[in-house]
Amino acid sequence: MTHPYATLPDWHFWSRSVSGIWPHEVDPVVGTNFMIAHGDPVATMGSCFAQHISRHLARRGLNYFVPEDGGEGLSEADRTRRGFGVFSARYGNVYTPKQALQLLLRAYGEWDSRESAWQRGSAWVDPFRPLVEPDGFATVQEMELDRVTHLAHVRRVFEESRFLIFTLGLTESWMSRSDGSVFPVVPGNGVGHFDSSAYFFHNPGVAELMDDLAGFIDRVKEVNPSIEVVLTVSPVPLIATFSSQHVLPATVYSKSVLRVAAHELSSQRRYVHYFPSYEIITGQASGNRYFEPDLRSVTQAGVEHVMRVFNSHHIELGQPSSQVDESQRRIEREEVSQVICDEESLDPLNQ
Repeated sequence: MTHPYATLPDWHFWSRSVSGIWPHEVDPVVGTNFMIAHGDPVATMGSCFAQHISRHLARRGLNYFVPEDGGEGLSEADRTRRGFGVFSARYGNVYTPKQALQLLLRAYGEWDSRESAWQRGSAWVDPFRPLVEPDGFATVQEMELDRVTHLAHVRRVFEESRFLIFTLGLTESWMSRSDGSVFPVVPGNGVGHFDSSAYFFHNPGVAELMDDLAGFIDRVKEVNPSIEVVLTVSPVPLIATFSSQHVLPATVYSKSVLRVAAHELSSQRRYVHYFPSYEIITGQASGNRYFEPDLRSVTQAGVEHVMRVFNSHHIELGQPSSQVDESQRRIEREEVSQVICDEESLDPLNQ
């Protein structure tokens, strides 16, 4: 007697590929549908977890593409503090597909927002990237001039990258009632002013989120026919929810919708790929070993596991080694907690 499962390879079976091996050996990637060569420009955007990928690309000698780098004369510390190099352009956290789509449309002059500037004390900030300039801008005109420069760099990210790694972080967002603008933070949380007649909470379903993600990806492909998009889902839970649910099921809902959308788009488009960093960090095999005591922050060991799997499947042979010495590991351990997250300000107890 035989059946269709009898001759399947080990990765089809939980006992052989998850529970029956050491946690650090779990590798959920099946097949290699994209390969990054040494010279390929690779761009990043997305949630806080995407910053770990950015650092990995830069430290391993790959071509981490950063057109908006701050230029000459900035110290490395000041460059990071002001958001240069954290992602490929200084867009800050891009948590949702709708936020990414609106960024692209604004970059190409196809859509504009009525939300020009928010105040933070006596300074001004860009509502769509409120933390990139820690001290804010002295005038609205100065901020708008910086925005013009920034959007020019954003166009380069989309047009000149060979790969774009987009880490999907959240579904929940706050939007403008006047024109549908979506923001990375709720107005009034340290920047701007909250008015329920002007802003509303929004948490899309699968269909809407897929439309936004497909719209973003398809438009990127139009401006750069050679680009390939790599989608990941951040394993970092919501720091807070404004939904009617407890934060735990709210987190599961958010990540589930993002994961389904990533699966559907990567199944429908040959140039879209999914990498399972979410599964590596949150899967049963890790047993929460890859989270710090707050059960949100990802440990250095977790980041290393994710990037080890990424290297083994998606970095072309002969590229810079992923092996690092102990002094380098010490630096990277210190950096793991130094990620810039707009949402952190929602819970002062978490800071």
